[in-house]
This record gives sequence, C-alpha cells and structure tokens, in this order.
Amino acid sequence: MAAAPPPLKDELDIVIPTIRNLDFLEMWRPFFQPYHLIIVQDGDPTKTIKVPDGFDYELYNRNDINKILGPKASCISFKDSACRCFGYMISKKKYIFTIDDDCFVAKDPSGKQINALEQHIKNLLSPSTPLFFNTLYDPFRDGSDFVRGYPFSLREGVPTAVSHGLWLNIPDYDAPTQLVKPRERNTKYVDAVISIPKGTLFPMCGMNLAFDRDLIGPAMYFGLMGDGQPIGRYDDMWAGWCTKVICDHLGLGVKTGLPYIWHSKASNPFVNLRKEYKGIFWQEEIIPFFQAVTLSKEATTVQKCYLELSKQVEDKLGKVDPYFVKLADAMETWIQAWDALNPPNSNSNSKSKSKSK
Repeated sequence: MAAAPPPLKDELDIVIPTIRNLDFLEMWRPFFQPYHLIIVQDGDPTKTIKVPDGFDYELYNRNDINKILGPKASCISFKDSACRCFGYMISKKKYIFTIDDDCFVAKDPSGKQINALEQHIKNLLSPSTPLFFNTLYDPFRDGSDFVRGYPFSLREGVPTAVSHGLWLNIPDYDAPTQLVKPRERNTKYVDAVISIPKGTLFPMCGMNLAFDRDLIGPAMYFGLMGDGQPIGRYDDMWAGWCTKVICDHLGLGVKTGLPYIWHSKASNPFVNLRKEYKGIFWQEEIIPFFQAVTLSKEATTVQKCYLELSKQVEDKLGKVDPYFVKLADAMETWIQAWDALNPPNSNSNSKSKSKSK
C-alpha cells in the first residue's frame, strides 16, 4: 500500500530567513523535504549560503530583492529577520510556514518527535471560534467538541487565517525579562490549541508560524526594522497586530498553541535591549491604537484594510514619532509591491531560481 502524500505538498511554501548555512534542515528533513523552500538571505549578498542536498528551494539575497522590486525594495528590511516577508510576497502557494534557523524539532512528553508543519496544517484546515470561547480549547481537534452552553448558531466557526506555534527551551522574552531571568527555560508542554477571541490582540512570534496566504497574506508585512531603523525585534509583533485587527474585521480566525518547536539558543539580551529600547516605550501607545482601530465597510479585502490601517498609523502614531510616518509609507509600498507580483487571477510562477540538489 502506497504511503499517503504529505499534506498540502503542492500548496505550501516554507519560508526561512537566514544569515548562515542551513545545517538545521538536516533535523527537519523527514518533515520538510517534500516541500518547496523559499530562503531569504539577509546581510552580505556576496556570501554563499549552503543548503543541504536533496531540498527543493529558491534562494534570494538583497541583490535579488532589489532587482525584482526596484524602488519598492525599500519596504523590505535589511539586517533583520523581517526580510522574510519578501518570501511571502514572492510565493505563489496558498499556505506559508515560516521558521527561524535556530529552531529544531521538539519532542512531546512521550518522547515522540513533533511534526510542527503537520500540526500547523491541521490548525489552518479547521475553523476557528473567535466569537465565543470554548472552554475545552479547540473543539475541532480529535477527542474534543463544543461544550454545553455553546451557541449552535456559532458552531460552524470562521476560516482560520493564522496558526501561531509555541516553543520549548528558550522562551520568546523581551530583553528586560531575559536580563532578570537569564536561566529560565520553558519545559511546560500544554496539549492545547485555542482561538484568540475577537477584539483581543496578541504578541505574534514569527519563528514558528503558518498562515493562509490567500486569506491574509498582504497583511503579513513585518515592517521596517533593523538596519537604518530606530527599532528592531518588533517586526513579527507589528505584523501580528495588523493581522489580528484585519482578521477581526473580515471575520477570520487566529489559533495559538500547538505545535511546539525547540528554540535552541537565546539571543544576547544587551543587543536586544538596544533594538527594543524605543519599542518598549512606543508599545504603550501602539497597543491602545490597535485596540481602538476601526475599518470601514468599504474595506472588503485585505489590501483595502491594510491601506486604511496605514493611513491611521500615519495620522495617529505619526504623532508619537516620525518613524511611524515612514512606516506608514512603507506599508503602502508593500501593498503596491504585493499587487505587482500577485496580480488578480495570475497563476504565473517563475522557477528560474529553483534548485534541487
């Protein structure tokens, strides 16, 4: 009897931002090898990034990004993992899974290796329940259901746009927390997936994340971070805040919980503090801004929502710091670049840079 093909094999791209050789893929080979990889090389474009044999991949460096996007390449961050969102833009698949190169295969409490990608796919292919909280977590998982008192009219749920995974070992802490808890490790494996309620924001981490590119892709912009910018390490969180308010507006869902990956190394808290310093203050203004955002009835697509949001970022957060005026302009440029590479009803997909060794 032939083995079942991997789920969504021809409908999902794996996007990896990196500055180093991708030896970590060897551990992921049993799970990732059937899929197409899009590797976004950060830093020096003349450096050769080595990819283990047997993987089907495209690799883009800064020179490629500049060539493909021209002046619009200004919206893609440099020397920051936010560069990964170029991979989202260049992909032609329905689904995206993105992972950092310091994330390894975790094991569940029984010692079994966790196929993170498979769990993300399960999350994305089942509905979310953001409109009413189910106390038994995700009612669409095997062995679970809606609890007594859950309205039958809401049990159909809504399409899931985002699956947000978690981490064992090194937690995703900010620099001040890293400094006061330098030896803390996450050993708690919670066997649960939940829908984040409508109207509730969350800090999205990009190191173990999957999403439905067709449903929410244009909102997955990781902002202007890193080289030449006054802030870093807020790229995924910015995308998460934007994505969540747009999901709420369009009637889409976000799940968090399983799957876990093993986050292998902690970044330097002193370096992180320099990157995060302004963001630690700014987030006290940013969060209330997103909590108060409203989008018009005319905002019926992700692109329309995102452009409305960019105007509000400029008007409201531009008063906090001129950086947000620059960010709002980059948000508009991002949508222009997205639409240029992804025209409606276009299925063209250049394979000129695809490699398989």
